[in-house]
Amino acid sequence: MMNDARALDDAARRNLWLHFTDHSEFGDTEVPMIVRGEGAYIYDQNGRRYLDGISGLLVTQLGHGRTELVSAAAKQAQELAFFPLWSFAHPTAAELAGRIADLAPGDLNRVFFTSGGSEAVESAWKLAKLYFKLTGKPSKTKVISRAGAYHGTTHGALSITGIPSYRQPYEPLVPGVVRAPNTDFYRSKEVTGDLAVAADEEAFGRWAAEEVGRLIEREGPDTVAAVFVEPVQNSGGCLTPPAGYFARLREICDTYDVLLVSDEVICGYGRLGTMFGCEKFGYVPDIITSAKGLTSGYSPIGAMIASDRLFEPFTRDGTIFTHGYTFGGHPVSAAVALANLDIFEREGILEHVTANEPVFRGILERLYDLPIVGDVRGAGYFYGVELVKDKEKRSVFTPEECDTVLGGRFSRALLDAGLYCRTAGDQGDRVVQLAPPLICGEEHFEEIEGALRTVLTEAWKML
Repeated sequence: MMNDARALDDAARRNLWLHFTDHSEFGDTEVPMIVRGEGAYIYDQNGRRYLDGISGLLVTQLGHGRTELVSAAAKQAQELAFFPLWSFAHPTAAELAGRIADLAPGDLNRVFFTSGGSEAVESAWKLAKLYFKLTGKPSKTKVISRAGAYHGTTHGALSITGIPSYRQPYEPLVPGVVRAPNTDFYRSKEVTGDLAVAADEEAFGRWAAEEVGRLIEREGPDTVAAVFVEPVQNSGGCLTPPAGYFARLREICDTYDVLLVSDEVICGYGRLGTMFGCEKFGYVPDIITSAKGLTSGYSPIGAMIASDRLFEPFTRDGTIFTHGYTFGGHPVSAAVALANLDIFEREGILEHVTANEPVFRGILERLYDLPIVGDVRGAGYFYGVELVKDKEKRSVFTPEECDTVLGGRFSRALLDAGLYCRTAGDQGDRVVQLAPPLICGEEHFEEIEGALRTVLTEAWKML
């Protein structure tokens, strides 16, 4: 194993293909390399410490360096390091499926394991198509997803994703996906064109839900299989649902016999203060897709959780869900997930997030006194801070301003201030996303606010 920093950097430059990365940015500078994590903090190759303000990639719910999870992985690897779930079960997968089913709402009792989130989304779409074929409605194949939503990068999941810049390089994609409006209330005036609706959050939420119904009618109810939504939409900057939105969406899906899929790859496993994000907003979906926080990132795993109704056709002789993954429900990952859920219960993680949610929000809302901060929104330990050029007009930045002030330089300034977080934006908008480990408390929130205040103040001076 390489220990020399120069050799590691050379290997990263010559051989490592980083994800979602412009490699030309490195030039003559070192490739950033995180070498260690402890609690809520990560450390780079130069010993610099950063608060992990985005939980790696909204993954490390319990923080870094949890020896209990490492021990669970090692113990399981000694007993059974690998076996596939192809016509055989193994103990950790069976136990974990039962544990998840007990935690999931309603009759979501069937757990199909994957390696990660994109695969869980792929599985949900394939299940929806096959379910309707088996129940005499073979034309129900289409999916409705929301504008700007991210649902993964595999070909089917990318087709459901609503971010044009991610989709366009790989078109043509899988046909049959149509877009409904998202729940960005901050931009509701632009989206609806109706001042009365845009001024009332509940009215806006009902409008957004009804738009899904209108899309189903336009496409033909006999052609639409599923609606994919996140409890809090990640892309666009933590877009929360208005009151009544999900209740009405559930009614619409039931009316047209369309499956409601709750994509909880981010929002599941405590991120919003509930085990599943749908519980936070009071709806029961037909399918939950999940991953990330199920193991707090200590080993990769994903899970599609389906209702008993959707499994019923597969109880018939000769009927098979011809779909699977080599590493789905990996014994080691399943063991880590069980240990992770044990810690959730033992340390009261859900209660901790719920109790601290208003504290986190309140500390972030102090940033409203800065002229560059237009909106602070989110839930649980998942918040977005939207930056604007003009608060009154809610105007976005020019591409040049994004490049020179709010691009790579902005991210580097946040790192220099000791904060690792996510800065994202399309078409001139810019949102700072924050999702610290669920073990964090007020002192960490203060640290986040202090770093943001320093960097945002300087960024405003440069505009």
